[in-house]
Amino acid sequence: MSSGRTARRQRRTGETDIALELGLDGSGAGSRQTGVGFLDHMLDLLARHGRLDLLVEATGDLQTGSHHTVEDVGIVLGQALDEALGDRAAIFRYGHAVVPMDEARASCAIDVSGRPFLALADGGLPAGETGGFEHELLEEFFRAVVNNARITLHLEVQAGTNAHHMIEASFKAFARALRAAVAIDPTETGVPSTKGTLTA
Repeated sequence: MSSGRTARRQRRTGETDIALELGLDGSGAGSRQTGVGFLDHMLDLLARHGRLDLLVEATGDLQTGSHHTVEDVGIVLGQALDEALGDRAAIFRYGHAVVPMDEARASCAIDVSGRPFLALADGGLPAGETGGFEHELLEEFFRAVVNNARITLHLEVQAGTNAHHMIEASFKAFARALRAAVAIDPTETGVPSTKGTLTA
């Protein structure tokens, strides 16, 4: 796990048990084991393209579906992001990315604002599931991250017909935008806000 801006979180409920370690200044190291194959794949993409060191170990009541596991991983990831960001000083704060994935394309804009807000346009993502991941959980995952990381996120699937590609483009766009937003700005001497704080 990378040094510096890191966090370690654990969450146990009657539905899930999640342990997560996060390093913002990483290389994609770590493993992701949630019991939901497609979610593991998306977290791998998030770590690699976001340059995050990310370790996730989760068990959940998958016999009822993947909803609780996916949402709770999002909650814990959001909490870890919030903790690792600390007072949010010296970051670029804003990030955006547009990512194509074959016929699919997703755009993402992030403000590490201290204010949770999600605007998601899923581009007509078809119903169903991929690798145990129910497609409607795209929104649930990102809502959980946003609410707990206290960031503003605009995510739009702009094109696509293949659900795998549409969801993958979304995670990659988020990863790239997050990487830009949390990066250290060498020209910033304090918190990038006229309020003087991004934590309240």
